[in-house]
Amino acid sequence: MMNHYETAFILTPVLSDVQMKEAVEKFKGFLVANGAEIENEELWGLKKLAYPIQKKSTGFYSLLQFKAEPSIVAKLELQFRRDERVIRFLTFRLDKYALEYANKRINKAKQEEK
Repeated sequence: MMNHYETAFILTPVLSDVQMKEAVEKFKGFLVANGAEIENEELWGLKKLAYPIQKKSTGFYSLLQFKAEPSIVAKLELQFRRDERVIRFLTFRLDKYALEYANKRINKAKQEEK
């Protein structure tokens, strides 16, 4: 059974723009290679952290919304743990209300772009 998930992760601020995008592409590629369907991607850019992590006070925030089998989450999180560029991550399953909210937020953002 396919579920909807959202994963947010923070990459170390020492990366260049290109390196940051490469890291995001790596995780997107991993998801797709394992049968996931990417539904939305947001790069929130360099933001201040609420508290220092690994002596860093900022990080590149990214969010991926995807549809996948439940077994993929553990594999994805293992990829995050193995990658020294990732300083924090959180993945959660979207229930129908969270999914509805996420889709409204995406549509609103698309309207504002126009």
